[in-house]
Amino acid sequence: MERDEAFTRYVDERWPVLVRSAVLLGCARPEAEDLVQTALVRCYVAWDKVGSAANRDAYVYRVLVNCHHDSHRRRWWGERPTAEVPDVATDDGTAQVDDADAVRRALARLSPAHREVVVLRYYAHLGEQQIAAALRIAPGTVKSRLSRALAQLQTDLDVAELRGGRAS
Repeated sequence: MERDEAFTRYVDERWPVLVRSAVLLGCARPEAEDLVQTALVRCYVAWDKVGSAANRDAYVYRVLVNCHHDSHRRRWWGERPTAEVPDVATDDGTAQVDDADAVRRALARLSPAHREVVVLRYYAHLGEQQIAAALRIAPGTVKSRLSRALAQLQTDLDVAELRGGRAS
């Protein structure tokens, strides 16, 4: 019972951040929710191991990244035509939506390895050691991937628009 309560507390606290991380890794919102659910089911089965891990978040993010990789091996991610074009809503929140879209487009242009370290570092707020553990790579690899990703983002036109058009 205590195990279930600990898992439930963890899911309640971390669900929104995990889903947002999956979106930033390149999933649409419904797919991100499915991905997080799949990852959490895998974690629940091994919750004793997860709970005793040095860093629970790094362990869960590792499972999330593995599930994301698995889903890309199985699925076609191309265009999906529809009969009707969805309505486009415009309101005062469009600037925020545009900014979020610009960030997603910029992240999408990064390689999957670079995108993973950027999302885990700046969205999930994991440290270099935690990212290294989550991705099973050396801390130096985390640093070099992060450096290359940030250099690419710095020259990205969508990111330059967010900075007010200032290109570096």
